[in-house]
Amino acid sequence: MLFKEFAGVDAFPICLDTQDADEIVRAVELMAPTFGGINLEDISAPRCFEIEERLKESLDIPVFHDDQHGTAVVTMAALFNALKITGKPIEQLRVLVVGLGAAGVAVTKMMQEAGVSHIIGCDRKGALSTEREDYQAGEMNATKRWFAETFNPGKVSGTPDDAIEGMDLFIGLSGPGIIQAGSLEKMNDDAIVFAMANPTPEVMPEDAAPFVRIMATGRSDYPNQINNVLAFPGIFRGALDAGATSITDEMKLAAAKGIAMTVSEADLAEDYIIPSVFNREVAPKVAESVVEEAKRDGIARLNEETGTFATVDGV
Repeated sequence: MLFKEFAGVDAFPICLDTQDADEIVRAVELMAPTFGGINLEDISAPRCFEIEERLKESLDIPVFHDDQHGTAVVTMAALFNALKITGKPIEQLRVLVVGLGAAGVAVTKMMQEAGVSHIIGCDRKGALSTEREDYQAGEMNATKRWFAETFNPGKVSGTPDDAIEGMDLFIGLSGPGIIQAGSLEKMNDDAIVFAMANPTPEVMPEDAAPFVRIMATGRSDYPNQINNVLAFPGIFRGALDAGATSITDEMKLAAAKGIAMTVSEADLAEDYIIPSVFNREVAPKVAESVVEEAKRDGIARLNEETGTFATVDGV
């Protein structure tokens, strides 16, 4: 319904009664000829990374894991607009990410693509680093090992309440009450907090208010709702209109910028950094941004005779 309503894309939900990666991959491969693209949902980490990569390699249609990339795209859109308000350069941003499942890893990778380099990640055992005991013992999965080896060069340890000191941005993709509101006072000036656990965020907006300049959650009853529906309908509309064989990192980043641009400079404010999920301008703007990036990436299958793109409905 969301695909059809917001982007005019015909979509059909197919549920698989398995959690086995091989069975999921094979089932999708067998049904893929019927569809123009595949939107993966509700596949947990770390299996989701393997499943998506295998399908991207074996199929010639777009494959998109919404729990990863939809979240990352909308989070980046909110961040782009938050930085317009605070005036902080993205390359100098210091970020704490709490929750390193599918969404947390995807958000981190997209921030890295956009120029953020100083990131610390926390899971249930605290801040990741190459000095942590489970890393030394070889007990971390491959994704967390990559995270530990790539970020946190200062080897910060401890809980989120410890690691938050000196940060510009807190991103929560974990669970309720993960960080104490008072700990946010240790962040840098003009702090930005995206607490996206649902239905209860990592810290409640009213508790965080004295310490942060910009607050966003995943809830609809507070300002600045970070919601995946702002991303995936328009992304698939654009990918299908371009006849793209895949959805690249550059196309995802273009989608984030497209979402951000629907908030005008005149309307941009601390409590309005991300458009409403009911804003009808979002999906067309995202689709347009994705098509243009697909053309730049050289993966848009342009009809050379007419100079137009084929439109294929169906996900």
